[in-house]
Amino acid sequence: MAHLIEARALVKTYVMGEQTVHALRGVSLDIADGEFVAIMGASGSGKSTLMNILGCLDLPTSGEYRLAGEAVQGMAQDALAGIRNRRIGFVFQQFNLLPRTSALENVELPMVYAGVRGAERRQRAMAALQRVGLGERFAHTPAELSGGQQQRVAIARALVNQPQLILADEPTGALDSQTSEDIMQLLTDLNAQGMTVVIVTHESDVAAWARRKIVFKDGHIVEDVRQSTVRAEASA
Repeated sequence: MAHLIEARALVKTYVMGEQTVHALRGVSLDIADGEFVAIMGASGSGKSTLMNILGCLDLPTSGEYRLAGEAVQGMAQDALAGIRNRRIGFVFQQFNLLPRTSALENVELPMVYAGVRGAERRQRAMAALQRVGLGERFAHTPAELSGGQQQRVAIARALVNQPQLILADEPTGALDSQTSEDIMQLLTDLNAQGMTVVIVTHESDVAAWARRKIVFKDGHIVEDVRQSTVRAEASA
């Protein structure tokens, strides 16, 4: 199986006044195309820093990162933005939807940046909303949707440019337990359709949906294990 993510000896340091913070200390990992991975760790462990680097939102201080065979470290900001828009779909804890804009228009937004024409944008945005079970709510604004529905809109927006990778940062953090389960089921279904999914979470029950769990502590990977998933256990 081909590796979508290849990271070698990633180091990330931040200088804050007279203090140097070592967020990542030589992290190496591979994530294969089609994997479902949960990244865990306490606050300050390095998991969010790694997520930012994997998502081309930040660059490592040193080390190598390849996404789909493309060397990312040292790229200019406009090149990073192009990779984000072309290869990665992001899902965040707080949804990050435009409040006075319909679900359809929110989902269209990444295609605006990609230069997709209006009629095709609308068609693709509707298909993405239908894929997450919200086709009939396309005209509703975020205020007219539940938290779970807003996260589904955010997932549709992440899918609309047909990325190779979904990066989800605490995707259930603002949701109740039943809605969280619904969102994790949706991400599991997308993974079963071939999408690579990487989630950052501090919740063990959320991480249990993934087929692989990576645990961070003090900028190092301290655990990297394959695991039986919630879905597998439920069907056993």
